[in-house]
Amino acid sequence: MAELIEIGEQQERVILFAASTNASDDTEESVEELRELVKTAGAETVGVVIQNRENIHPGTYLGKGKIQELKEMVWESGATGVVCDDELSPAQLKNLEDALDTKVMDRTMIILDIFAARAKTREGKIQVELAQLRYRAVRLVGLRNSLSRLGGGIGTRGPGETKLEVDRRRIHERISQLKSELQDVERHRDVVRKQREQSGTLTAAIVGYTNAGKSTLLNKLTGAGILAEDKLFATLDPTTRALTLPGGEKVLLTDTVGFIRKLPHHLVEAFKSTLEEARYCDVILHVVDCSNPQMDMQMHVVYETLRRLDIKDKEIITVFNKVDRPDADTACRDMSADYKVKLSAKTGEGIEELLDLFAIILRNRRIYFEKIFAYRDAGRIQTIRKSGQLLSEEYQDDGIHVKAYVPVELFEELYRD
Repeated sequence: MAELIEIGEQQERVILFAASTNASDDTEESVEELRELVKTAGAETVGVVIQNRENIHPGTYLGKGKIQELKEMVWESGATGVVCDDELSPAQLKNLEDALDTKVMDRTMIILDIFAARAKTREGKIQVELAQLRYRAVRLVGLRNSLSRLGGGIGTRGPGETKLEVDRRRIHERISQLKSELQDVERHRDVVRKQREQSGTLTAAIVGYTNAGKSTLLNKLTGAGILAEDKLFATLDPTTRALTLPGGEKVLLTDTVGFIRKLPHHLVEAFKSTLEEARYCDVILHVVDCSNPQMDMQMHVVYETLRRLDIKDKEIITVFNKVDRPDADTACRDMSADYKVKLSAKTGEGIEELLDLFAIILRNRRIYFEKIFAYRDAGRIQTIRKSGQLLSEEYQDDGIHVKAYVPVELFEELYRD
């Protein structure tokens, strides 16, 4: 794995630029989100340029006049680079660098850069490097000049600074090696997943737009103690923790990487093994920041990303988080959800209602079971406690009288004994 390069003491200064091709699009909101991404990457935004166009220029993204305006802004502000709100093609990247004579980055590069800084586990690092190499393999010509000239800084973390001067053959060899390593990790994940399925424990994947409060909710429910900050992509590596309900039943919760608009397809492909935790879970816990004015758009992005991953036919609990904030929207709606709950992961308000929903889902997935066990089979009662809900056990002369709710698989197994 390539060593990460930290940003130096002098903070980078960048200018953001975008093209709006539709009067009703959300370009301004998207650029504001890009500003937050750049901030998370460690740079300061010193200017914004938005051009209204009928179509994106295929060669330079912006028109000739706007490029000149952008070049003057770079010189006047002392900016060290510019960042496009869309993903640039190799030709656009090279032509803009030639015209502006400064480092040119795009939204995808910034997101990849943040991921490179945040990945901590072996799997996370493999996935990030794989995504970066796939992105950069087709952009070597455009990237080579700027990154070899400026070095370091946002957009250059991870494998970039060590691999841009090697040829495509070696990059593709590294990609093949990383894919092989990732397959090993995936096999281990499959083994763990099958063990969970055999245990009959309910599993839930926490999904949502980045900074919606997924990690804070996991910490509140399970005491996981994972990093939770008011930043985009504050946490990257998936975490699975057990939640114990008031009735003693357990639910396995897995936190997944946050979604974002224009999520790079390189990331979707590289993180597919992690995101597929949502495919094999029983319940989707969709966390929504109801204090964000872009809440509806963010919900749409999440559902579109789940669709891209072919994740469907799951029970969905939509958690409208951050109701403690004064600007929270209390008229929350989600027609795609089976259950809805309003809560604050920070204060704990509404948590009990969420736990009740999990109990309801568990109950609906179980069958009422009643049987008299011989005393020699007393160990089976512990199995019921572990995978179901033991209602009562009475020790009488003819055996142990048990009443419980159990999963279908366990129900059939117990009656065969």
